[in-house]
Amino acid sequence: MELAAVKTSYRYWAPIYDYTFGRITGRGRRRAVDYINRRQGRVLEIGIGTGLSLDRYAPHLEVTGIDVSTEMLDKARRKVAERELAHVVRISEMDARALAFPDGHFDTVVAMHVISVVPEPEKVMEEMARVCKPGGEVLIVGHFARDKGILAALERLFAPLADVIGWHSDFELGRILGVPSLTVTRSVPMPPFGIFTFLIQRKAAASPAAG
Repeated sequence: MELAAVKTSYRYWAPIYDYTFGRITGRGRRRAVDYINRRQGRVLEIGIGTGLSLDRYAPHLEVTGIDVSTEMLDKARRKVAERELAHVVRISEMDARALAFPDGHFDTVVAMHVISVVPEPEKVMEEMARVCKPGGEVLIVGHFARDKGILAALERLFAPLADVIGWHSDFELGRILGVPSLTVTRSVPMPPFGIFTFLIQRKAAASPAAG
């Protein structure tokens, strides 16, 4: 999807997102954040949208969120202020293809239900890996296309509506597995009905300095 189409789609969805797609993805989102809460340090959430996950992060974490949708971010900032979420240290409007953070800055980088929407997802994955610390984790929650069966047929049927519904129903998993520094350590089916997948990738540890 082009960036303009993404912004237009989420401008439409912003007022009702929490009560529509947000509800559908809620259980899977909670399970992913519960996993992150067992970790330490800085967390970057790509595509925070209206901030549905922000109040679930544990207070020992330092959470940064980015998105390209002004309307979505307005809602996220309101949640942070109203709920006094001190662990959320920054919310910024930013293109995930060009993250304004230094190399190796975050212990965990996560994108939930956005990787099939962003333009150039391969470049987004490269940026997520770049800002992740060596030995850290890059986490993806999303829907990936099936090879066969009724659901695969439905995915192909809805694929032309990507700009309207705000995600690619026929998005191929292989598109996000090409970053050399990342290794898949776990793939977990997520609710509802295993439609979504929680993919855990670990970034290679830094090589020891030559003696």
